Amino acid sequence: MKNGQLAEGKILGVCAWIAAKLSLDVKLVRLIFIVATIVGFGSPIIVYFTLYIVMKLMR
Repeated sequence: MKNGQLAEGKILGVCAWIAAKLSLDVKLVRLIFIVATIVGFGSPIIVYFTLYIVMKLMR
């Protein structure tokens, strides 16, 4: 990790943050977000940005 960022963060680091918190593989979390976005249930893009805000507040 450098500059306090997650090593696996690709866009905003949300999937890497979730994976670290839940002890999951980051690729699995990314795959879940991709599938959820394609299928469209639960507005995953809104959830993604909401989690980004939560992640920033927790740091």
